[in-house]
Amino acid sequence: MKRGFCHHCGQSLEFDDKVFRNDTCPKCGSDIYCCLNCSEYDETASNNCIEPQSERISVKDRRNFCDYFDLSPKQTSGKSKDKAEEAKKKLEALFKK
Repeated sequence: MKRGFCHHCGQSLEFDDKVFRNDTCPKCGSDIYCCLNCSEYDETASNNCIEPQSERISVKDRRNFCDYFDLSPKQTSGKSKDKAEEAKKKLEALFKK
């Protein structure tokens, strides 16, 4: 049983065998077989992937043909938005009159 979360809405996902390229989130319809849902995805790595043999994929939130895809069990939705909001609040607090 494969378990993970949708990168877009955070919906909990369960798959009996494996994730197929055409699978989508039942809640929001986002592609599941994409870089942002992969356990190999890392923003700090080269090409945002820790698998050294993977090909470069430019659109990270759309389905692709990567052979190294493995559904990540971590919930990643909203992290970048939270960081941006936090940074914006800190800047506003710094420059308040």
